[in-house]
Amino acid sequence: MNINTFRAFQSCNYRLFFAGQSISLMGTWMQRTAVYWVVYMQTHSAFMLGLNVFATQFPSFVFSLIGGIVADRYDRYKVLLFTQILSMTQAIILTLVVAFTHYSVTEILLLSTFLGVINAFDLPARQSLVYLLVAKNEDLGNAIALNSSMVNLARLVGPALSGLVLESLGASLCFMLNALSFMAVIASLSMMKLPSYVPPVTEQKLLGDLQEGLRYVRTSPYLFKLIVLLALISFCVLPYATLLPIVAKEVLNGNALTYGYLISCVGIGALFGAARLASLSSILYHQKILYLATLLLGGSIVALSFCTVDLPAFVFAALSGLGMMLHTTIVNTLLQTLSDVRMRGRVMSYYAMALFGMQPIGALLIGTISHRIGVEPTLLLQGLLALCLALAFRSFLWKNVPEQAADAKTL
Repeated sequence: MNINTFRAFQSCNYRLFFAGQSISLMGTWMQRTAVYWVVYMQTHSAFMLGLNVFATQFPSFVFSLIGGIVADRYDRYKVLLFTQILSMTQAIILTLVVAFTHYSVTEILLLSTFLGVINAFDLPARQSLVYLLVAKNEDLGNAIALNSSMVNLARLVGPALSGLVLESLGASLCFMLNALSFMAVIASLSMMKLPSYVPPVTEQKLLGDLQEGLRYVRTSPYLFKLIVLLALISFCVLPYATLLPIVAKEVLNGNALTYGYLISCVGIGALFGAARLASLSSILYHQKILYLATLLLGGSIVALSFCTVDLPAFVFAALSGLGMMLHTTIVNTLLQTLSDVRMRGRVMSYYAMALFGMQPIGALLIGTISHRIGVEPTLLLQGLLALCLALAFRSFLWKNVPEQAADAKTL
């Protein structure tokens, strides 16, 4: 780390955002880990795990474009505040259902779908709001990398805490702690001092905004290729995380604590990568890092598929987290940094579609394949697909950013 690592913290609004989101995201990861474990323990089905991911994330695919338009048309601050309140409500309902009813997996899936709809509007607003939270435009890339550090610190701490709570006190407490964690982000948002919101001047209807956003991405080859690569990785490779409960229970012969540690190891690798990205003062070499990250992601999942004891599995899980975080964060940084500010909400909605919209479809497919051929061959297949994608996009990625990105800023 160096002095550049935390330069976005010079902005008071960003410091508030970071503090509130850090606490909230730990609760989010506690809930996510607990939901996956509850679904698996109720059904013992890889397909049902994939179905739960589908229920949580597919609404992002359906509604993200509308979420991007909402982020571009309306006050992103108010949109984010509203989605956080709705997310807290979802966590409260989930707590009550699990604690006080004879629930089935159906209720879990319905509440997961409700959360997915909320996230379709939350992510474009939250991602594009960061631009307004930093005092200097050149600090945007650093803020995005710090956001990834925040997410992955939560990915490290949240699942480990969830594993402990699941073993001793049950899933409902995980959900209640997540509900309480939203108080931190709502408080931090209420303390921010942002410029007065000026509504954009537009006479276009919703369909016109959709067409404009699609035209912008399609006629910007650089942005388009980044989104396509992310979509393919999200569909084929990132659903490997769906299989980790099965790895913990059946391959490593562990329990909820083993699963929590496995997810936390993914978070350790991701946190390390995010810290390294935050220390970079330029996006010049981000494409080359993206290529190497894709190779690392694929190679580590291949290695994980052969692990049958805890320690090597934890090591390769950490390396997979490093590769995954570098891949998704660099694509995020390049899309936000190089897209037109008027279109940023809609560009980030395509990012959400690629990252969170393709994963649930892939998770259903991966769950089905794993159910038929087993978890280890499925992981091996996913790792090999990541390596193939890295090679397929090598000619695009193995260049410095300024050599290709000019078209993204001039449209």
